[in-house]
Amino acid sequence: MTASTDLGMVDINRYDPDHRRWLAEAIAKVRADSRRSSDTHLLRVPLAALPGVDLYLKDESTHPTGSLKHRLARSLFLHALCSGWIRPDCPVIEASSGSTAVSEAYFARLIGVPFIAVMARSTSREKVRLIEFHGGRCHFVDNATEVYEVAARLAREGGGHYMDQFTFAERATDWRGNNNIAESIFDQMSQERFPDPAWVVATAGTGGTSATIARYIRYTGRSTGLCVADPDNSAFFPGWRDGDTGTTTEVCSRIEGIGRQRVEPSFVASAIDRMIHVPDAAAIAAVHVLDEVIGRKAGASTGTGLWAAFHIMSEMARAGREGSVVGLICDPGDRYIDKYYSAEWLRAEGIDVEPYRERLREFLTSGQLPV
Repeated sequence: MTASTDLGMVDINRYDPDHRRWLAEAIAKVRADSRRSSDTHLLRVPLAALPGVDLYLKDESTHPTGSLKHRLARSLFLHALCSGWIRPDCPVIEASSGSTAVSEAYFARLIGVPFIAVMARSTSREKVRLIEFHGGRCHFVDNATEVYEVAARLAREGGGHYMDQFTFAERATDWRGNNNIAESIFDQMSQERFPDPAWVVATAGTGGTSATIARYIRYTGRSTGLCVADPDNSAFFPGWRDGDTGTTTEVCSRIEGIGRQRVEPSFVASAIDRMIHVPDAAAIAAVHVLDEVIGRKAGASTGTGLWAAFHIMSEMARAGREGSVVGLICDPGDRYIDKYYSAEWLRAEGIDVEPYRERLREFLTSGQLPV
């Protein structure tokens, strides 16, 4: 409403009490989910060959939507709601490789707004099923690099909000605490024999998780290192190595959820202490071996970080250093039965995991991972 006075003052008042009530209810629903599900298990992985180095995995697959991205989606929704970007019946559109879209579909249904996920046609069938199960709709593109433009266009044309996880991931999460993933890890580690890990190993899809962990480590005055493991065909590792945020790759990553063809805006390179490039075959071999060790299947993003963690642990043992290393279980393997656990898919992709499985078997018996 606009009102003019005889003094020439113009008063524009857009306050809407009905919308403010809806907003308060929506935020309360999202915050209630946080109270129910924010903490996840920290698993200790038994590795007898390394008596002086302990491995822990933060199991993010136990969130209601089954992945690390549940935290991100919750933060993105709160950020967008509090910024005034989401309104009743306003569709939320996201560019995603799958797991974030599953979680965002869940939160969209929780607050009663439509959701559309823009993703590559190659996304696993199980992720598509889960997005639709939570009430979302999938819009497919043939080239993964098109997801950003198409998502933004759909939001403009439909009067919706483009969530844009790749820009807002690192700023939507409170890295100082508020039970973020880093605070949860260090709280759960507090009673272990090496409470401050030598290294935390993460992977990067948006870069938001690594930014949160790295900032929290510095904020709390710890000496823990933050390592980011990166798969084949990802721009993050060469971009970080060369200090070039304009780095791109021609081929899309085969490891869903991580690795991008460009260095995303939420990837805070200056906060990362170390990066390790992990071949896709090594990442997939690592989750096969993880299943043998703890009886749990996980996605290959978990395997990418796990291979890097094994490499660091082997390095520590060789140097006579004791300590702990923490990695992440990003999502469950049942989303990828037709991919990373399928011999047919591996053959079609030309991926031979056996040489890496042999190296992992040696690691499990000797504590040394052959380079």
